Amino acid sequence: MSFVVNLMLGLLFGTGLVVSGMSDPAKVLNFLDLFGSWDPSLAFVMGGAVITAFFGYRLVFKREKPVAAASFHLPSSNAVDSRILIGPAIFGIGWGLGGFCPGPALTATALAATGTYAFLPMMFVGMWLARTSTVRRVAAAA
Repeated sequence: MSFVVNLMLGLLFGTGLVVSGMSDPAKVLNFLDLFGSWDPSLAFVMGGAVITAFFGYRLVFKREKPVAAASFHLPSSNAVDSRILIGPAIFGIGWGLGGFCPGPALTATALAATGTYAFLPMMFVGMWLARTSTVRRVAAAA
């Protein structure tokens, strides 16, 4: 059942990315270009997401457990470390340079958007490097 729920949520998310224009790197880059051809439309997409998350989290956390899992999986620490600072900085730089983040990049593959086939392999290399460094760090600490 969990697989079906996750599949449906992923399809809904991907459809939202396409409909909102988030899978078009030119639209994203125009949103980030504040002093050029700025396109504010994605601010409405983000605003809608923030409002939905605000009310959604309050609704979901009223439950004892998630619908498709045995328990909630929440972070146990709220400490700010180098990974919390460096990871988002690298993500933001990549998003600004390429116009993609992981979800829209995967969605844009089916649309054959410009740059997708160069971005995706590098995204997977970056994910692999991050996972490898985390596994090594945990092994060294043990």
